[in-house]
Amino acid sequence: MSTAAAHLETRLEDVSVPGRTRKEQVFDWLLWGAFLVMLVWSFVPSDMHRFGEIFTGGGNMAMLLGDFLEPNFRYWRTYLDLMLETVQMAVWGSFLSVVLAVPFGLLSSANLAPTWVHFPVRRLMDAFRAINELVFALIFVAAVGLGPLAGVLALTIHTIGTLAKLFSEAVEAIDPRPVEGIRATGSSRFQEVVYGVIPQVLPLWISFSLYRFEANVRSATVLGIVGAGGIGMSLSEALRGFDYAAGASILMIILVTVSLFDIFGARLRKVVIDGEEHVKFVVFLAFLTAIIIGIEIVLRMGPSV
Repeated sequence: MSTAAAHLETRLEDVSVPGRTRKEQVFDWLLWGAFLVMLVWSFVPSDMHRFGEIFTGGGNMAMLLGDFLEPNFRYWRTYLDLMLETVQMAVWGSFLSVVLAVPFGLLSSANLAPTWVHFPVRRLMDAFRAINELVFALIFVAAVGLGPLAGVLALTIHTIGTLAKLFSEAVEAIDPRPVEGIRATGSSRFQEVVYGVIPQVLPLWISFSLYRFEANVRSATVLGIVGAGGIGMSLSEALRGFDYAAGASILMIILVTVSLFDIFGARLRKVVIDGEEHVKFVVFLAFLTAIIIGIEIVLRMGPSV
């Protein structure tokens, strides 16, 4: 080995790894300290000191859960009909929210809109997102009356707030060079967005939209509690009437439905985002379609009981 090579060779233990600066260490300690203070501050008000009662009251929980072990599907036609209505509410609520979240998401992006535009739009989206769907459902029930339309509108408004935030964060993380290249050609602002921004964020937008659809299927199951359509009213009546057998059957239908659409969303994301598993998606889509058509046929063959 040459002298030059020998000088270049160093032992691993002789290499010093730069550590965090004193300023960074102080910031870390402050951050962790604030986190611990928040936990201590909320410990008693959150009744965390009673956490052990979960185990001491286990017998009561077992008795209650035991009542759910014998589901009663006597009104299964009604439950399936209401569950389909719930899914249909989620479909329209998700569709309308995605369509409206695109412009709101672009207007909420700091790298596209000026401060006087994106700041108030973000605060509006914060309000949409902070208010629960049930509150919006109550408002729309007062406006349009009882029925699924109020539920669709409630899901739409709440989901716009969530999707607009996710869409805007995706836009703010884009690579600016393609946009600058399009701008250099003399393109309009609209063309910059269409050809420079949207192609970069479209996969993420699709993924976010599919996730929110799955979440809306779950959320729509409780909107019926305030008369906004769907299966929520039947579930609420069963539980308030201590008819746990009927409640168990409704919960089982909800669980199966949500699971099927969760799998559907995962399969579709694989196709859209990764470009994989096309055959599996088509097979599952055909299976899901057959189930829905079969339920519709059965429901139309005989009256609800």
